[in-house]
Amino acid sequence: MSKVSFENLLEAGVHFGHLKRKWNPAMAPYIFEEKKGIHIIDLNKTIAHLDQACAAMKQIAKSGKKVLFVATKKQAKEIVAQKVTEVNMPYVTERWSGGMLTNFQTTRKSIRKMSSIDKMKTDGTWETLNKRERLFKTRQREKLEKNFGSIADMTRQPAAIFLVDILKEHIALNEAKRLNIPTFAMVDTNSNPKLVDFPIPANDDATKSITIILDAICGAIREGLEDRKSTKGADKDEAPEAVATEVATEENKD
Repeated sequence: MSKVSFENLLEAGVHFGHLKRKWNPAMAPYIFEEKKGIHIIDLNKTIAHLDQACAAMKQIAKSGKKVLFVATKKQAKEIVAQKVTEVNMPYVTERWSGGMLTNFQTTRKSIRKMSSIDKMKTDGTWETLNKRERLFKTRQREKLEKNFGSIADMTRQPAAIFLVDILKEHIALNEAKRLNIPTFAMVDTNSNPKLVDFPIPANDDATKSITIILDAICGAIREGLEDRKSTKGADKDEAPEAVATEVATEENKD
């Protein structure tokens, strides 16, 4: 569960939506009231949906699958990079390259190209290149690192995708929906929550709001990873006993 209180969300400003004139009518069930021309999000609904999202995220992490986080807006980039790196999940905080998911094989080729340049520096090939070629390869490597470095370990399509601001990340959202990848997202009062499988009604512009939601989501992932680790550990502990039982059974047969 998210373990985030109503007071925590209130202090972080999660309840502040957009101006009334910018609202999306589909968000009506999640709006508590209008105050001074600004829609106020119902934090009880936020808690309920955050709990659902956290429970699902925990199960995904426990199964050993990856969740891709996408947040290219200025106020979310650093927060996502920091929080998501801690739980070892892939993320995109620079420009979303069209086809990153729908044309995943091309994305993998770009990542392999990055690895091949790295290999050149260790196998001696780098020394055989002239100055101009080295400069070209270095710039190419930097560009690839910027766009694909944070997803280098994502060897297959993610089990789910988490978005901060579905209007900003509409291309990523459309690709995920096209591939039937479960979607999680922070949805503000100007968004359509019906486009997301696990919408979390919340202010997606304030850094404090983004931080508290990401903390809860990453906390659930961490719990799932720990459960997976302990389950594996239990299996290893049981293994010798199972072998001993098997040997004893064979001896009795003899």
